[in-house]
Amino acid sequence: MRLVHAAAALLLVCGLGSSASAFAISGGNQSYVSSLISRDQQQQKQQARRNDTNNSRVAFISHKGLITRGGAESNDSIETSSLSAASVSIETKTDLSVVSDANWSLLSERGRTALENLIQHDASYGAQRHVYADWPDAGVEDEGKLRLAEQVRKSTPLFGCEIKHTSNGVEDEGKLRLAEQLADLDASYPGGLAAYLGKAKMLLRESAEGVNPFSDFTAVVPEGEHISYDTPVPDSHTGMTFSQAEEAGLTGIADVAFVLVAGGLGERLGYSGIKLSLETNLCTNKCYLEVYAKYILAMQRMASLKTGRHDIRIPLVIMTSGDTDPLTRQLLEDNDNFGFEDGQIQIVCQDKVAALKDGSAGLSLGKDRWEIETKPHGHGDVHHLLYREGHVDKWEKEGRKHVIFLQDTNALVINSVLPTLGVSIAKNFHMNSICIPRLAGEAAGAIARLEHKTDPEKSLVINVEYNQLDPLLRSQGDCLGDVPDSATGYSPFPGNANNLVIEMGAYAKTLRGEDQGVVVEFVNPKYKDDTRTDFKKPTRLECMMQDIPKLFQKELGSEANIGFTMFDRWFTFSPAKNSLESGIEAVQNGNTAPGTMSSAESDKYVQNQRKLKYAGMDVCITEEKDLVSVGGIPVTPGPRIIICPGFAITKQEILAKVEGGSITDRSSLVLEGEGLKVKNLQLDGALVIRTGHDCEVEVDGLVVKNKGWELEEIPDGADVPETVSIRGYTMAKHEAMEIHINEPGKYTIGPDGVVNKVE
Repeated sequence: MRLVHAAAALLLVCGLGSSASAFAISGGNQSYVSSLISRDQQQQKQQARRNDTNNSRVAFISHKGLITRGGAESNDSIETSSLSAASVSIETKTDLSVVSDANWSLLSERGRTALENLIQHDASYGAQRHVYADWPDAGVEDEGKLRLAEQVRKSTPLFGCEIKHTSNGVEDEGKLRLAEQLADLDASYPGGLAAYLGKAKMLLRESAEGVNPFSDFTAVVPEGEHISYDTPVPDSHTGMTFSQAEEAGLTGIADVAFVLVAGGLGERLGYSGIKLSLETNLCTNKCYLEVYAKYILAMQRMASLKTGRHDIRIPLVIMTSGDTDPLTRQLLEDNDNFGFEDGQIQIVCQDKVAALKDGSAGLSLGKDRWEIETKPHGHGDVHHLLYREGHVDKWEKEGRKHVIFLQDTNALVINSVLPTLGVSIAKNFHMNSICIPRLAGEAAGAIARLEHKTDPEKSLVINVEYNQLDPLLRSQGDCLGDVPDSATGYSPFPGNANNLVIEMGAYAKTLRGEDQGVVVEFVNPKYKDDTRTDFKKPTRLECMMQDIPKLFQKELGSEANIGFTMFDRWFTFSPAKNSLESGIEAVQNGNTAPGTMSSAESDKYVQNQRKLKYAGMDVCITEEKDLVSVGGIPVTPGPRIIICPGFAITKQEILAKVEGGSITDRSSLVLEGEGLKVKNLQLDGALVIRTGHDCEVEVDGLVVKNKGWELEEIPDGADVPETVSIRGYTMAKHEAMEIHINEPGKYTIGPDGVVNKVE
């Protein structure tokens, strides 16, 4: 008879015992809970149980019942802690004969442990019997059984177990893979699968009951910083202008680390690849990852020039998922890491979590009964992964002061990094969210201060999702809900662009707390009917990286200093997230921000129109009334301007490098090069100027007139690649003047475009 240590079998139940605590808010179809138990704590408990001596009366479990170390069968049950997340006491005397001895013997040790833990956890519920009950005899449908149990393992110490092969061959290996899937799911979630299911039960119950998540809170408009690119008036809170905020940010650029959250594919955009590989614009054809990489490298270069230090290296960590990881690595390999040195880019890969089929948190099965369906957990995983993989410890030892978090398809946001960093330094913010003016009722989260009605220590500044903001506001004050401010026309609550600047010391301290960066989770089931028990499709626990203020509050208390910095929408926010078809529908319904690849590209051009206009160049700025429909989406008629990070990453750089000149609406312009200056340019067509490091190039009075570039709509029914179809147009590059200078030296370029080397 096979013996398995009871401590291993009971780990996932005991791990959420009376010593664990939780903070939860929930509401409507969404519920939130944060388990305060860590993976290390689980493993420590596990190790302690394994180290028990023969004098201790430790039980073992067989398929038939409980036996003591001495070998005599016992009917005594083992006392265990209750699952705090479910508030249910579970007896551990579980009849494991629901799975036959012959089937148990097929599984690896880790697979057996994972399956036993699932059965043990389910003893008082029966929600998972469809997973482990009624297995066919050994030799029948065994391949699927193996797949299921492989998913749960990683919180147990039984890694690397060898797969057992039997005479039944492929079918028996299938049972093993089933068990190994359970083991993988168990291992990848802090606290194990039992912790996951326990939290899910509570959250789903609260969701079904319609628990009010904010009954103890009142939402008020938080104090924050408002900075405008083209307004020289200092912000009333910081006393800083945009340029002053950028200058303050420049003092800290040598001591930052970047994190890029990129766990999603482009399916919502109508693209099957990774979003990071999408071209941000058709003038340069640079993908999102290259744009972010070049910005970081330009910041690194500026830090080196300012300090005289040549050892400055700004690290970048990319969080991928199982869907995006191989494609992300291939993109980096194909492009020589976009200029980063070996080791400067690190990748952490988040795991998926088990999908849930009903309000009892029953595991959803995949294509057959031998596979558990899994879904993404959300970008909130990034904090725990950074801690678990040792990046935060490493950065703190290196003396880094801030971590900057970016999303994958909002190229405009890089303009806001430096001034936001400057505000963080000036205000000593532990966390600073980049924000934009938000339209009332807009499907975007808002930053609010939640003031606790009885305990001020529990008040905090945090993101509130749009579908919870309106009900919250309707329950307080004038009860009008999410309505615009009469003076501005916008919601008084700033919109969250979901890009963060976090101070390293507070971040490291918070991640070393008992949660280890595991942020509050929520569920968002879509119910079939008013009974609120069955779902239209499986759901799962999710988490968001912007919810980390709850952990800051827990670890730092009232000392947590959470703020935001708000910029104009044109300057910082135009994500590509929707398909062309959904964007066209949104436009037809009156939406002015369709969020397509084409609108994101157009907004990039408009942003640069504004920058050159502010620098004194004669450029028409496209207003809403000037937009033209191309491929069904309103876009700028031009000019199409790309200011590469290698040319300028600050406002002051542009003011110093651009003087006078004019550009016609049909023109296209690309500028790249830290030593490039452009005076009195007369452009009617397309012009590209690229210069390398240590090249001082002055362009003065250059006159360019050619056929230029233009957008061409894709004909109906045309067979084109996804990268083209998601825009609805291509760019016909008829004619352009291109100037490339890479040899160090001093150069001038006059009206005729001839390059003259001065030194």
